[in-house]
Amino acid sequence: MTDYKLDSIDRKILTLLQADAGIANIELAEQVCLSPSPCSRRVKNLEDQGYISRRVTLMDPNKAGLPVTVFIQVSLDHQVKRELDKFARQVSEWPEVMECYLMTGDFDYLMRVVAPDLHAYQAFLDEKLTQLDGVNHVKSSFSLKPICYKTELPLDHLR
Repeated sequence: MTDYKLDSIDRKILTLLQADAGIANIELAEQVCLSPSPCSRRVKNLEDQGYISRRVTLMDPNKAGLPVTVFIQVSLDHQVKRELDKFARQVSEWPEVMECYLMTGDFDYLMRVVAPDLHAYQAFLDEKLTQLDGVNHVKSSFSLKPICYKTELPLDHLR
């Protein structure tokens, strides 16, 4: 990535796109006080510079039939690159795994998994996660209700 510096219009475009990736270019241009062509070029530039990695639609997990959210702490037998890479490759393929982070501290990975019910989560544990070579310890914590869930990154520090 280059040393591209975001200006106030770029930051406004990013803020608006984070709130609604489906906003029409004409509306986006109007809100940032540009004509549509320069606005479109700026969005393309932000994509080319890597600020925009992709655009998605966020779904309500309950409406999608996935009301169970579980945070899982996973410890491996050995923390060697080969095993860490193997674990990361495998869990990235599982659709239930919404997020997975390599961690410092008392465990190796923190995962967020969704499931339709407890039986499905148990099947995920039995048939997938605990079947992986090298998994030593798994600790599950069930979410009772979401308090705060954000997908929009704060951009004020980029001024």
